Amino acid sequence: MVEGGHISIPDTGWSEQDSADFIAYGPEFTPEGERLRETVLSLLAPVIADSETPYIVELCCGAGQLSAAILERFSNTRMTALDGSPAMLAETQANCAAHADRLDAKLFNLAESDWREVNLKPTAFVSSLAVHHLDGPQKQRLFQYLYRALNPGGVFVLVDIVLPTTPVGLEIAAKQWEETVRAQSITKHGDLRALDAFKRLEWNFFLAPDADPIDKPSSLADQCIWMRESGFEAVDVSFCLAGHAILSGLKPDAERR
Repeated sequence: MVEGGHISIPDTGWSEQDSADFIAYGPEFTPEGERLRETVLSLLAPVIADSETPYIVELCCGAGQLSAAILERFSNTRMTALDGSPAMLAETQANCAAHADRLDAKLFNLAESDWREVNLKPTAFVSSLAVHHLDGPQKQRLFQYLYRALNPGGVFVLVDIVLPTTPVGLEIAAKQWEETVRAQSITKHGDLRALDAFKRLEWNFFLAPDADPIDKPSSLADQCIWMRESGFEAVDVSFCLAGHAILSGLKPDAERR
């Protein structure tokens, strides 16, 4: 449907204007984005090395920086990049143009279940800064599906906003996030334009979490528990800063038997 002249992504409240804002300032809005990507690549490397035909599905690829990094680092890997925004998919295809023969970009709705039919069992699922749009039960169902769909020995890597469990935790996350945006804006632009946009767009969820109908982050502890309950082993946290974390879990090789 259309709201205010922009396509609205169903069930999330995310609009194409949100996509345009993220395309414009996403790198500065994301705490230590390069470090995040390098961490994801490190987590993917062992399972890709063990696979003869590695296949990765990215849920909510955004502007495609992570997809491009994966395709660049792992030359034998094919990817499917899914997103609910036509603008994001177009940006992903542009950013991955050098590897277009190994990338399929498809429109989907994360909150729905009709996309959860993968012809080839993926070596890995990755998702960056999107699953927090689902509530707790929706996350649990998603984790259960991803576990079932993964190839044995595969990995799920989740980069996302996580919910602090105390008021002081919220304050710390909000402050750290603003500080990272400030530093990254100065580094990239030599001024505070990205920080000004960050404040103008009220992007800092942790300043007023109860007022935001779009973002529904869950605690780090809860998500680790849900991943384990879904069957994932070696559930681990590889990064945590400014309310952003990287979680990962492995599907046991034993299921190949």
